[in-house]
Amino acid sequence: MARPHILIVSPASARENNGNWQTASRWMRHLSAHAQVTVAQGWDASQPAPDLLVALHARRSAPALGAFAAAHPERPSLLVLTGTDLYRDIHADETARASLGQATALVLLQSQGLDELAPEERAKAHVIYQSAPLLRPARPRAGSCDIAMIGHLREEKDPLTFMRAAALVTRPEVRLLHVGGALDPALGAAARKTQEGAPRYRWLGALPHMPARRLLRRCRAMAICSRMEGGANVIIEAVMSGVPVLASSIGGNRGMLGEDYAGFFAPGDAAALARLIDRIAVDERFRNKLLRQCAARRRLFAPGRERAALLDLVDNLVLPHPAT
Repeated sequence: MARPHILIVSPASARENNGNWQTASRWMRHLSAHAQVTVAQGWDASQPAPDLLVALHARRSAPALGAFAAAHPERPSLLVLTGTDLYRDIHADETARASLGQATALVLLQSQGLDELAPEERAKAHVIYQSAPLLRPARPRAGSCDIAMIGHLREEKDPLTFMRAAALVTRPEVRLLHVGGALDPALGAAARKTQEGAPRYRWLGALPHMPARRLLRRCRAMAICSRMEGGANVIIEAVMSGVPVLASSIGGNRGMLGEDYAGFFAPGDAAALARLIDRIAVDERFRNKLLRQCAARRRLFAPGRERAALLDLVDNLVLPHPAT
């Protein structure tokens, strides 16, 4: 029997280097030993039909998913709810809502996302945590306390909270290192202005994936200030690098780190984030507590676990519809 063809529709490409692209490229690696896998930014009925279509993001991949469901209703499709679609679009956008019904199965990237779905949608939903290789933490510079925030500058990531915290942190050894391209020009301008007025803040711009990960390994902690997240890759990469996380208390972050995690702050509360940064700079017991809590979640983010869950789901979808 021919290997099945799986098409992953990702609204982002390698150039954007965002969470959707990281998911698409990692899933392609997981599946390539078992199927012919391609990644594209869309699909329409003029193209050959894959045996399984995997669509990332309910709204942005809606045209491809809708066209596939209409042209080939007998073939399975998988919709991955990656963030803004789960926490915003499916509640307000009709095309995103239609995607939920058109997909054969749904994937959520952390367990709290199930709360956003209606019972009939929950019945076909699967939670698959994303993964990253385990890396040993690197030795930080002597006397330094670097706090990283990694994510492109756009409203959903709330980079302004990280910038405002730079003016409120009191420990002299702290640096706030901000990695990400300015998808919103106004936020890029704010980053430049913050850097001019707060010497402890440095905006490094966009970095390729591995250099960003190497920088993260050298940091004392990572901050994630997002207003909405489906299941942030950067949390996984921090946890798998032995770097504790300071996170906005939103559903997506709680689903990744656990409800009792001690490193949460209220979304948009720059003063609370600054207090956490000051504390982690000097309080080794607090930092070790966060490290223990992160280590307890590490098994969820193991590459073998993600691969096994994904292959099991894909087998169950494709086997009833053998490759033609």
